[in-house]
Amino acid sequence: MDPTLKSTVLLMLLGLVVNVLSITDSEHCQNVVKKWAFTSLDHEVKEDKHTLNDLLFFLHVPRTGGRTYFHCFLKKLYSNSLECPRSYDKLRFDPSKAKCRLLTTHDDYSITSKLPRDRTSVVTILRNPVDRVFSTYEFSVEVAARFLVHPNLTSATQMTGRLRSKTNGVSTLDIWPWKYLVPWMREDLFARFYPFLGTHFSRHQFSLPSLKDSIVLSVLRASQFAMTKTYQICIHFRDARKARVINDINSSDPYNMEDMVMPLLDYIDNPIAHEIVHNGATFQIAGLTNNSYLPEAHEVRHCVEKYKKLGEYVLQVAKKRLDNMLYVGLTEDHRKSATMFANVVGAQVISQLVESNAIGEGAAVNKSEQSTSFSDSEVDGNDHQNITSDEKGDEAATSSDDNEVKQETMSVGKLMETYEVCISGLRKTQARRRIASLKRISPANFTKEARLQVPQMVLQQIQRLNNLDLELYEYAQGIFAKQHEQAAEKMFDPDTLGSMFIYSGGTKLWDVILWTMPFVLLFIFIVFVNAKRRTLKVKI
Repeated sequence: MDPTLKSTVLLMLLGLVVNVLSITDSEHCQNVVKKWAFTSLDHEVKEDKHTLNDLLFFLHVPRTGGRTYFHCFLKKLYSNSLECPRSYDKLRFDPSKAKCRLLTTHDDYSITSKLPRDRTSVVTILRNPVDRVFSTYEFSVEVAARFLVHPNLTSATQMTGRLRSKTNGVSTLDIWPWKYLVPWMREDLFARFYPFLGTHFSRHQFSLPSLKDSIVLSVLRASQFAMTKTYQICIHFRDARKARVINDINSSDPYNMEDMVMPLLDYIDNPIAHEIVHNGATFQIAGLTNNSYLPEAHEVRHCVEKYKKLGEYVLQVAKKRLDNMLYVGLTEDHRKSATMFANVVGAQVISQLVESNAIGEGAAVNKSEQSTSFSDSEVDGNDHQNITSDEKGDEAATSSDDNEVKQETMSVGKLMETYEVCISGLRKTQARRRIASLKRISPANFTKEARLQVPQMVLQQIQRLNNLDLELYEYAQGIFAKQHEQAAEKMFDPDTLGSMFIYSGGTKLWDVILWTMPFVLLFIFIVFVNAKRRTLKVKI
């Protein structure tokens, strides 16, 4: 057979085999995703989604402002004894215990497989996907920059390990997704700031042993002295390099200063971002993150990544779950979302706790909370504020039992007042911490104005990579509008109006109006008489 003809036949046969295998893989993935989707939808049966059940699960999508809701709303309602131990990697509590009433975590929806479904209500907050990607990038850089006080990556890692071993709290580096994103960014920052050192030099690496041999001891001391001098020289070169880089930077776009920090475009195109960041809200609500409790989650996510059209099944599951949630908030519409949360969720929590005599036993305004360290800088959807203290990032440091002011009678109005005080304190504290952190990578400072300088090409890339999240967010906006309409109708319901506005002393607004109305009418009458007299004088 002619060699050319033989090669052609072999290539055709190879193409047929590859095509068959491709079809088989595609069909396999379709079957896997369909099976998961149909099973998930079968479990989504809610008789009354508007009524709060015994256990409230706050599904916290990162970078949506959820920490603010937790600290300034839920911590004011639920006592510490009612809060479930938050889990970020493993379920560390028995959900069958009736006393556990509140669970707040970054875990995805799959954690509900460990919870009593018929006794669990779910709430969440969503954010514009483009802004959420920006925020995730900024927070990764911000937390990683805190470690630049160390001479190199080895020293930073060792110090972090020592701090974590001394505290009972949960570090930012223990929490999904930051346990993946921050170390990645931290390693990249050190590579840019210390290109001449590598990542293994540390002035703390060398410890002087107890040796009797004076000659060896002298040699070791001399070596240590030399290493200390080397460290000082390296720090000098680092500072000199930073000053030179700042002078050489031509770009005014802090998202594209590659000599200082990983550019945003590199960040969004990295496989780690594809795995964790993009379409993150959809996968989290669908229960398919790389932190999922479902054994099939990895395969489903892999199939959806490989065959984009299968993402429609994931989207339908996420939409259905949003439909069945007690509350869906929007970061961008913060004020309206907060008010609705207080009236839809807060009012029912208050009612439940009053009936069980649980409110007032621990629910309190914790004034010391305003200066507490948190793991997420999420206040009012404004990402230009900071949270954790350097390196500690104590997620568990939520509130102390000290300085608590018990709320004997909580109401929706009082809850909103408490919220305003709480969020005001958080903003100030977090702003100071964020500024201190970003100073280390100046002039790469992130602001809302700076986002406007990002090229359209980068924005379009973010939108393309987050197509599922964009559609889910649009769907959530529709749910939010319906919730707002229903809440408004309920406010003007005769039964609601009779007991809605209650002061902490138990006095109804209507009683106040009835008592003050005669004085208001008398004041109007006096004003009218005086005006009449002036008119008569003018005529005379």
